[in-house]
Amino acid sequence: MPWLETDVRDQRVAFVLAASPPGVNRAALCRQFGISRKTGYKWLAREAAAGSVVALADRSRRPHRIGRRTAQRIITRVVRLRAQYGWGGAKLSALLAREGLHVAPRTVDRIIRRQGLTRRDVAPAAAPTRFVRAAANDLWQMDAKGSYPVQPRGQCHPLSVVDDHSRYAVALVALPALETTGVQRVLTRCFERYGVPRGMLMDHGVPWWSAANGHGLTALSVFLLRQDIRLHYGRVRHPQTQGKVERFHRTLGAQLRWWGVPHDLAGFARAFRRFRTTYNEVRLHAALDHATPATHFTASGRVYAPCPPRWEYGTGVVVGRVDRSGALTWQGHRFFISEALAGEEVGCQRLRHRVLVQYRRMWVRELHVRRRVSVPLWKPCR
Repeated sequence: MPWLETDVRDQRVAFVLAASPPGVNRAALCRQFGISRKTGYKWLAREAAAGSVVALADRSRRPHRIGRRTAQRIITRVVRLRAQYGWGGAKLSALLAREGLHVAPRTVDRIIRRQGLTRRDVAPAAAPTRFVRAAANDLWQMDAKGSYPVQPRGQCHPLSVVDDHSRYAVALVALPALETTGVQRVLTRCFERYGVPRGMLMDHGVPWWSAANGHGLTALSVFLLRQDIRLHYGRVRHPQTQGKVERFHRTLGAQLRWWGVPHDLAGFARAFRRFRTTYNEVRLHAALDHATPATHFTASGRVYAPCPPRWEYGTGVVVGRVDRSGALTWQGHRFFISEALAGEEVGCQRLRHRVLVQYRRMWVRELHVRRRVSVPLWKPCR
């Protein structure tokens, strides 16, 4: 049986922690976590060999050796021809053949993808399998569409929040800037009206991700964690991970071009209200058997808490508080955790000579006490 679909890395950390005390029945523990003994012992061995739970992250599936790597001169030529004509693999392969370079069309298409030269204005082929959450509010997808210029000398940043199950547009707001205060205000209104989702899916952009710390935590992501919302991030340069909100933005762009793109922020606000109503209540959605998103969406039963209660970390967990500079003091030494967690309580669990630090349900740091080093647990998936 496989790992649980959600929060796989957190499950691995929890498994390693549960298996660390001497005398633990590891076979029974594997059954409890729903994995085979082979899988369980693999992760235990990998963590022990590395001396860090960072080793529990998925490894790249790229082969160590590539027997027939495409020559660099061919890649350079494909890039130049792509820039000149904008064609795909079939046509560019024929051009290369005229020059004595015999490259399969599929190889040319792979080069185009790897070099980031795919066209964004062309719709990709339909996915053979659709991935959708089982119920409304299991997951909301949030993203910001590219900005539009507005008068006088400003910008409109469309912020969208779409329910993964129903495709219901929970929010579509015209923001003058994509910053924490404005986005948090929008989300607060959504939570007050529709309740709180169980998880939110975002990309690695501001203001919900920061490259300044190991786990990308920001004031906005901590705000979401305080509502007990699990954070999910798409793979880098893989917008298809957020396919529903990306498709929503494509429909929005086409409708704005049909109506006429507004010239000021107030005009965008009116157009967005009109579009959101049409999208949710009038437009039929093929993936919903030609029903409207509004017929598949219901408000969440999880109520928004303006002042969330104190988080209970459970027995065996030492609770510490992150100081104003984002550091935690452990055994007289300061370890950096995250500036976004300044003033927050975190849970600390020992794993041999190391300490794992979690904020609510999220594992954020691993402290190597002997070396006095603080290690980020996860990095953006690529």
